Amino acid sequence: MIGRGWDDMFCYQCEQTPTGGCKIIGVCGKNETIASLQDTIVFGLKGIAAYRTHAAQLGYTDAFVDATTQEALYMTLTNSNFNEQEHIDMAMKVGKSALRVMELLDEAHTNHFGVPEPVQITQNHVEGKAIVVTGHNLFALEELLKQTEGKDINIYTHSEMLPAHGYPQLKKYKHLKGNIGKAWYDQRRLFEKFTGAILATTNCVMPIKGSYSDRFFSYDIAGLEGVQKIENDDFEPLIQKALELPEVHMESDEQLVTGFHHNTVLSLAPEIINAVKEGKIKRFFVIAGCDAPGKGGEYYRELATSLPPETVILTTSCGKFRFNDVSYGVVPGTEIPRYIDLGQCNNSISTVKIAAALADAFQCEVNELPVSIVLSWFEQKAVAILLGLFSLGIQDIRIGPKAPEFISPGVLDVLQETFGLKLITTAAEDMDMMLS
Repeated sequence: MIGRGWDDMFCYQCEQTPTGGCKIIGVCGKNETIASLQDTIVFGLKGIAAYRTHAAQLGYTDAFVDATTQEALYMTLTNSNFNEQEHIDMAMKVGKSALRVMELLDEAHTNHFGVPEPVQITQNHVEGKAIVVTGHNLFALEELLKQTEGKDINIYTHSEMLPAHGYPQLKKYKHLKGNIGKAWYDQRRLFEKFTGAILATTNCVMPIKGSYSDRFFSYDIAGLEGVQKIENDDFEPLIQKALELPEVHMESDEQLVTGFHHNTVLSLAPEIINAVKEGKIKRFFVIAGCDAPGKGGEYYRELATSLPPETVILTTSCGKFRFNDVSYGVVPGTEIPRYIDLGQCNNSISTVKIAAALADAFQCEVNELPVSIVLSWFEQKAVAILLGLFSLGIQDIRIGPKAPEFISPGVLDVLQETFGLKLITTAAEDMDMMLS
């Protein structure tokens, strides 16, 4: 058992709820397993909603995604369904919807911004009048780049905006300069140090405790108390603030590599296949997911930096900042890079497409490939991605730094028995097991 050891539930949705909520079993008859499955479904839908919003902003929608969202939410309504297997089936349907919406968003991004190309950029080096953009919204970044062109303002990315540098229609703007900071939770310290203007485009914002609220602007769904909201894609207030502020100077010689895509990787398919057949590549490691504060995330750096040179690391999301400052070189005897940054969390679909293509090339099932998946999770987008992998029948996924609190022991039993889900232990132990 990898769960939290709880044997009750909590629900307070209906009029019959006793004071303090239903904690052992619902007045309606809902038990801890049903409650946990419903929470999992709803959390997955939250992640899907984020991706669906970004895709729709670029003109892309999908009937299956929308219908699944409605149907799944309806199932969680009081006194609607108490059948455990039907809830599991719905969770898998939500997973399929997550895969579809990630595929849809990838179509939207690549059709609008072009297919990403590998690129090396500066890290933590800032000069001149400057704006930093955090979040996930590439459309917002493009609009800002258009409106700041020729105004002597340099634009920098933070956290999940890092992959923007790989898209041809974004990197063509010469004033898109580089990246600063790491995962989302360094923003309070980072934004005090960075003295330019700040734009938050999506989730992963933190209530401001420092002195930067007067130069912080929010966009679309993102919002904080005491900051100005960008309306109707008019970035003029942000631009004026950046021009009013003094020039920013941050010195650093660091470099980061980003900008891979499944199309980029699959263009190397013949070389990759030969390298596997010749034993030059022993295993692929998908080390991906959301990062969170705390020492638990050090596991992922230890794992990535301990892997032998005959391995390839595929990554997405902000968890990469735990280990993306390392130069991993190429697989010995090849020109295949050992570290491949496939983009934002929604680009997890690229790992699926790469695995499917390799399975087809080797005429085997995905679970028979020399691939190990180790995920970090923080919020609901990660739940959607995990359900997506489960919906494909992917086995032996490891998650961490700890088990989700919303998953009951009964649900974890099902996930362990059906999918071989594991909780991370130590990097050394897990690496030995995955390489054996």
